[in-house]
Amino acid sequence: MLEGLLAPPHTFVGEASQRHDLQGLPSTPRTPSLQPKKNTVLVSHGRPPWYAEDGQRTSDAFVIGVAGGSASGKTHVARQIVRKLGSIPTIIILSQDSFYKYHNEKELALAHANLLDFDHPDAIDMPLFASCLADLKAGKQSNIPVYSFAAHQRLDETKYLYGATIIIAEGIMALTDPALRALYDLKVFVQCDSDLMLARRIKRDVKERGRDVTGILDQYLRYVKPSYDNFVQPSSAHADIIVPGSNNDVAIDLISTHIQKQLKERSHNLRGKIAVPHRYISSPSGTSSPENILEEEVDLDIMRSTPQLAGIYTILRDRTTRRQDFIFFTDRLSTLLVEHALQYLPFVPKSVTTPIGVETLGKKLDTQFICGVSILRSGGALERGFRRVINDVPIGSLLIQSDSKSGEAMLLHVGLPFYIRHRHLAEQTYVFRRLLFPAQIGTAAAAFMAIRILLDHGVQEDRIIFVTFLVACQGGVSVLKRAFPGVKIVCGAVDNEMEEGWLEGYKGEGNPEGKGRHVWVMKPGMGQIGVKS
Repeated sequence: MLEGLLAPPHTFVGEASQRHDLQGLPSTPRTPSLQPKKNTVLVSHGRPPWYAEDGQRTSDAFVIGVAGGSASGKTHVARQIVRKLGSIPTIIILSQDSFYKYHNEKELALAHANLLDFDHPDAIDMPLFASCLADLKAGKQSNIPVYSFAAHQRLDETKYLYGATIIIAEGIMALTDPALRALYDLKVFVQCDSDLMLARRIKRDVKERGRDVTGILDQYLRYVKPSYDNFVQPSSAHADIIVPGSNNDVAIDLISTHIQKQLKERSHNLRGKIAVPHRYISSPSGTSSPENILEEEVDLDIMRSTPQLAGIYTILRDRTTRRQDFIFFTDRLSTLLVEHALQYLPFVPKSVTTPIGVETLGKKLDTQFICGVSILRSGGALERGFRRVINDVPIGSLLIQSDSKSGEAMLLHVGLPFYIRHRHLAEQTYVFRRLLFPAQIGTAAAAFMAIRILLDHGVQEDRIIFVTFLVACQGGVSVLKRAFPGVKIVCGAVDNEMEEGWLEGYKGEGNPEGKGRHVWVMKPGMGQIGVKS
């Protein structure tokens, strides 16, 4: 899996328990054509908003537990569900095999001698499995352990995951642990004839691992069959649905239909509400006029207007401006904005000695972790200015785009710096957030999602500094500030008007007149900054 991705798209994590070598030696590397393809990244359809206009989460990820005997077809069933769901966004298949425990030297010796039972529940770190699954279900990031089946050992590296709408947790012990079962919204057991499971296991291990039938049968009789009889099969009593290990199209259809129904019930339209808040959302005083909402809610840091600043905005707004001039003045404006935003970072006194030997008191930055995160659309309009002002700081990115049918913001990619991917560091990190295209807060749909992502990772609200070129005061910024009052928004100018309309030339769903997708445009605005720069 690519480090730093969303939980990417559809992601499969872990390998099957039967990967352990049974010949008393570490597994021999296989040719690429024989490598198991369980760790797979598929194409994402994006993740829609999982929060309401108050910024709080409205629903958890939908979690499915899939258990069954070894070679019963668990992974195949999980993949069938993924294929049947089609355009459902962001699915993770999480295997219990990632959670084998760390082994000491004595246990390693037994493992390499084929004398360690990997089919017993005690072989799995169930508390860690439940903890990681709980974080993913709650919309937080998780760092999944990586287990080497060649070395019979858990590695120091981890796999970063975030952003799942659906999680499928699969493994032979997926239904045995009460803490895991409590996290599932749907529990599935894959039932398969014992003879068929053994035949599949022999065929697979001979083909993929070059093992002999005697070794396969030895492991099966010593560990696999007793485990199935004592732990795996009894756990089927906890299942909501029993799925055949073969010829199971009807069962897959039922499961997929149920999941789609559950997700539809959890969905909600957000962008329209925050784009024109005075229509849908009342201010704390009980009124809902745009004037009252703005007066009570919006707290922006707008740079003081100077002839220089007005001149830059005039050039950027002018549709006849040459591309090279547009890029030059975009960089100038971004540099001014980031410099202005630096006042919100913590500084402490520092005494230094000048070149002529005089001691003088100054200031130094009082934070260990600073990073930038760009909301990618079509360019890096603010990034060059950011790098000029803050040197040698990691910059991450988010890809957030509007859904072609609903117009809602969709999270397509997450590439966050190391500081944010680990919660204990994220809590100490100051984050500069920059809208790149359009470099403005209109409906605030992308801004909402970006801030929610940072909060999910543990970044403190008062450590987020949102830097943007332009804000529409009658757009979603009032709702944004009410939802996240601790976030500091620094902008260079404010436009008054948001115009509601339809995207020309697009015929969207729920639009019988064929006008296209619903859109909101900031006026006078600055156009498509990312495209021009």
